[in-house]
Amino acid sequence: MLTVLITIFVLAAAAPMLHRLLRGATGWALALPVVAVTAWFATLVPAVSGGEVILESRPWVPALGLDLAFRVDGWSLLFLLLIAGIGALILIYAGGYLHGHRHEGRFFGFLLLFMGSMLGLVAADNLIVMFIFWELTSFSSYLLIGFNHEETKSRAAALQALLVTGGGGLALLAGFILIGQVGGTFSFSALLENADVLRHHALYLPILLLVLAGAFTKSAQVPFHFWLPGAMAAPTPVSAYLHSATMVKAGVFLLGRFNPLLGGTDVWHTVVTGVGAATMLTGALLALPQTDLKRLLAYSTVSGLGTLTLLLGIGTTLATKAAAVFLIVHSLYKGALFMVAGAVDHETGTRDVRSLGGLFKVMPITALAAGAAALSMSGFPPLLGFISKELLYEAKLAAPSGAMLITAAGVGANILMVAVAIIVGFRPFHGARQLPAKPMHEPPLALWLGPAVLAALALVAGLFPSLVDRPLVSAAVSAIRAKETTVELKLWHGLNLVLLLSVVTVLAGVFVYFLRQRCRALAARLAPVVRFGPERGYELGLRALTAVAAGQTRLLQHGYLRGYVLTVLGVATVLAAFALVRFGPATLWIGFEDVRIHEVAIGVLVLAAALVAANARSRLAAVVALGVVGYSVALIYGLYGAPDLAVTQILVETLTLVLFVLVVVHLPQFSTLSSPRRRRWDAAFAGVAGLVITLLVLKALHVESGERVSQYFAENALRAQGRNVVNVILVDFRALDTLGEIAVLSVAALGVFALLKLRPGARKEDR
Repeated sequence: MLTVLITIFVLAAAAPMLHRLLRGATGWALALPVVAVTAWFATLVPAVSGGEVILESRPWVPALGLDLAFRVDGWSLLFLLLIAGIGALILIYAGGYLHGHRHEGRFFGFLLLFMGSMLGLVAADNLIVMFIFWELTSFSSYLLIGFNHEETKSRAAALQALLVTGGGGLALLAGFILIGQVGGTFSFSALLENADVLRHHALYLPILLLVLAGAFTKSAQVPFHFWLPGAMAAPTPVSAYLHSATMVKAGVFLLGRFNPLLGGTDVWHTVVTGVGAATMLTGALLALPQTDLKRLLAYSTVSGLGTLTLLLGIGTTLATKAAAVFLIVHSLYKGALFMVAGAVDHETGTRDVRSLGGLFKVMPITALAAGAAALSMSGFPPLLGFISKELLYEAKLAAPSGAMLITAAGVGANILMVAVAIIVGFRPFHGARQLPAKPMHEPPLALWLGPAVLAALALVAGLFPSLVDRPLVSAAVSAIRAKETTVELKLWHGLNLVLLLSVVTVLAGVFVYFLRQRCRALAARLAPVVRFGPERGYELGLRALTAVAAGQTRLLQHGYLRGYVLTVLGVATVLAAFALVRFGPATLWIGFEDVRIHEVAIGVLVLAAALVAANARSRLAAVVALGVVGYSVALIYGLYGAPDLAVTQILVETLTLVLFVLVVVHLPQFSTLSSPRRRRWDAAFAGVAGLVITLLVLKALHVESGERVSQYFAENALRAQGRNVVNVILVDFRALDTLGEIAVLSVAALGVFALLKLRPGARKEDR
């Protein structure tokens, strides 16, 4: 598994360079290794369906109990196949959709980065590793949603998705840490061996709520559903991949993964089922009034995610089976319909369903793929969607509590989904011909191959359900329920209540389709009410956060250097004074018997240079005086056995002096801006600060706090394969601190590079 992830990430890094070499063939070339990865995952199906769990672990940070551990069971393997298989089709599709785009290579890199992150997420066995991949999916989706970064709408949508899912990610991290503390390990496989520990612990409720917060934000559950339709500002390949088949199902994956550890309780059932039902209805109600193809599909995706969450909340074997089948069905038809929407937009220049019609004659292959996917979405036989719809109703009717209410809500939502399927899958291709003036034709192979393949898979799986029931669905259900479960799917279950509900759903959906104009008119009247929903709360919260940040910046980052120095010295002085009060007065006498004349000379030189710098009336004189202070400090380092620090100090001081001198030449004439009274106050403040810090140093000289750390560093430096103790401290003992410093310098370097490239007066094409 680790080899697969490294391969995908290497491809992501190499994608821009490959695009410069291969141009239009890049999508096809990048899809080949992903197809190979999908084929390798397929070879694992026999073993996993037979009950085997494939584990892989390599040490990462053993001291913290962190391993690069991966677990492939039925639930994760189902996701791995969907992510890689649909991902290969999306790469081909993106090559056709973005053909000629100046950042096409960059897009492929972002897409592969997301693919690798998603594969790592669903395969991770260590909770911290899972969280790292979880956040990588948020980061890479931010890059993909904001791909058209010149557009304000794209940037706002990317930020919205990042803030919502990132906030949930922080909650998830807190939940994982609590799980590690309660369970004594971050290994999911190890936690499974004693699954009841979490459910019976006093911290079960906060752990559950934190994990659910991460899952609900990622999978766009109410009240966090608004970010997904907003993310439709992304290019269509992103919508077809992230927001139908992969990223938005990460929360659903998490619910299934943690069902053996956290599921089965009344709280789980109430919260997960309630949120899922609310999301299912909300998405369906908001979908029908939309006129943009992608927004129609986005809100219907919200409804589908709510259905999956509802089923996992019910938690019965039948509901889990229905969830696994619907996961496959939803990924197939929604990925296909999103790609169809992009193909229609690519050829006609519009996604408005009111302006589309009669495209079947010019786009017959695309129309057939769209029709098959829409029929699967509607639950029409003999597609896999029909089997899924029957399982959904069967599971809801058998729910342990609130079965009638849940079933009624499901029927209502599905009726609206049938109407949406007709609008998306049939309306643009049939009816009155409303073609734009520009000539149109069937889109290229890259644009219709993906929808055709996914629609064909839905048809084949419906006709031959044995291809997916035991190999995929049984293994997935067994992993979710943590016990062996056999699933057998059939296209025909006889005449029963479930079949009646399916027929009513389709007929009522067709009826609602013909009433869509009235529904849109009603939605227009309710628009003022909808504006006060969760999205409005997000906007107000973001404005408040921005206002607080602006006020804080005005207060703390006012641009007045003297204020910064006063703040830093003031805080340091107060903290030092507190330490003196707490630990008693300092011992003023330290003994001067061993003080040598050259040490006194250096001290006097530093004091004299500091006084000269403070009273200089020339910038150059002040710079030279500060240089004397710096070089004197270097002498002190050298005298007390730190030659490496002395050399570093001399180099830094020399560079600083040169830069200062180069800048001083271009500054205006020296002038005094502070009054005599202000300067006297500054002198008094500096004297008090110096006195307090000096007293603290004197106190520290007489405090014994156990054995010195220098001995520890000296003894353990060789274990890090280093002979220079200072270097070992920087690279190993203070590795995270040094990494942070490197990151700060890297960000600063990028900022400088961006400023150097910025030429406001130049034309865009000359930059």
